[in-house]
Amino acid sequence: MDIKRAKQEIKDSIEAYLAKDEFGAYRIPAIRQRPILLMGPPGIGKTQIMDQIAKECRIGLVAYTITHHTRQSAMGLPFIRETSYGGKTVSITEYTMSEIIASVYEKIEQTGIREGILFIDEINCVSETLAPTMLQFLQGKTFGNQQVPEGWIIVAAGNPPEYNKSVRDFDVVTLDRLKKIDVEEHFGVWKEYAYRQGIHPAVISYLELRKQNFYKVETTVDGKCFATARGWEDLSQFIQVYESLGKKADREVISQYIQHPRIARDFANYLELYHKYQADYGVEDILRGKWNTAVLQKVKAAAFDEHLKIVSLFNGKLSELFTECFLFDSYVTRLYEYLLHYRDQLTEGESGRSRIHSSIEDELYRAEKDLKELERKELLTRQDEIILKRVIAALERFSLNKRTPAAENTEFETVKAMFQKEADAREALIIRTSETLTHVFDFMEDAFGESQEMVALITELNANYYSVWFIKEYGCDQYFRYNKGLLFQERHQAIVREMDDVEELLNIGLK
Repeated sequence: MDIKRAKQEIKDSIEAYLAKDEFGAYRIPAIRQRPILLMGPPGIGKTQIMDQIAKECRIGLVAYTITHHTRQSAMGLPFIRETSYGGKTVSITEYTMSEIIASVYEKIEQTGIREGILFIDEINCVSETLAPTMLQFLQGKTFGNQQVPEGWIIVAAGNPPEYNKSVRDFDVVTLDRLKKIDVEEHFGVWKEYAYRQGIHPAVISYLELRKQNFYKVETTVDGKCFATARGWEDLSQFIQVYESLGKKADREVISQYIQHPRIARDFANYLELYHKYQADYGVEDILRGKWNTAVLQKVKAAAFDEHLKIVSLFNGKLSELFTECFLFDSYVTRLYEYLLHYRDQLTEGESGRSRIHSSIEDELYRAEKDLKELERKELLTRQDEIILKRVIAALERFSLNKRTPAAENTEFETVKAMFQKEADAREALIIRTSETLTHVFDFMEDAFGESQEMVALITELNANYYSVWFIKEYGCDQYFRYNKGLLFQERHQAIVREMDDVEELLNIGLK
């Protein structure tokens, strides 16, 4: 299954494992809560989804790469203790608490969250001395003589033997105690994730054209050559920072992340053309609704693959606008919630005039406290962090810019006016984004009409979470018109395929 489905399977399992009866006991006892084993190629996101799952489920997370551990750090150190059996004093060996189990208790103390995930990566690559300990851990949920705390679910991940020479196979006894999920790479699922994470549009468009290069591991005379989802994401972030610094990512830079010479060379050439077309066709002018007949003729005369690159340039710019609209809208909405609380603290005094029981500084303190609390509990997503920091910055500005009140309600009126400026800025951004989207559709109609290029544009808009959100919220007549046609075409093709299948079955039956 793909990583998206695997993530949902784990979330569903966690929900089931943590479900309690009317007496507060877990409906599935700990002994029946099978550890979840994720098996799949390296670099497809197995480790990354654990952090996402923990934050979405609002539970704790302790993660370890077990290959970094020795038997002593996993089990604890032995020590001698004296005890009495049948009136006779004897010395026995016990173990200190495992570093891993201790980390779980520390996490509980730190966050105050008593349920969570204990994630063990590279579970099937342990050393020979640690292998029995891992089998005991998976079978009995213990390290040495220390039990994994109740409410903590074990999730482990490993790689198939073709990707790692040190892999050890689990026996049937162990596998029969696990909930095993086999995961494989899937570009379509990764593309959805890529849009939400703001992956560089050149990376997305290149992989859309060269899906076979999304994930590839090959053995050559020079050793392993590979390109992974992790490599593409890390490269994307590096290119974005490089571009902001005015630097160029060439083949040598790309090959440091995409360690497959042919793919690295191919993407380096694509990236160079990507930037070239951006200048040659005046993409920025087109987004502002400015183009002439010469540009249209030049575009029409270009090859089909150039057309797709132009479409990807449009999608990249639109994606940036859609994402910023989403974040700005979320920021203004969150800011409004704090100001609503601020307003609600205004009560009627004896004179009938509003008397302030709360100041804007109190709301600033609340926002900062909310941010710190999410950080302490390790439930803060990158998106929430951006939004909350924008809210805090706005409240700081409001606090600094408010006038010394001549009347008791002047501060509120001043803050209200400052908030209105933020709301107006949001509206201006929405209008600019809508106009840009319209310009793109107008140009696409002039240059390509109802063509494969238009289908490519609609398909990418449908794959992008932020574009779907924006169009759902604010509409776009041209999108709805072309998307309806695309859906009709897809349905028609599906019906034709079904008819072909029926005809084939009938032919088989006649024979």
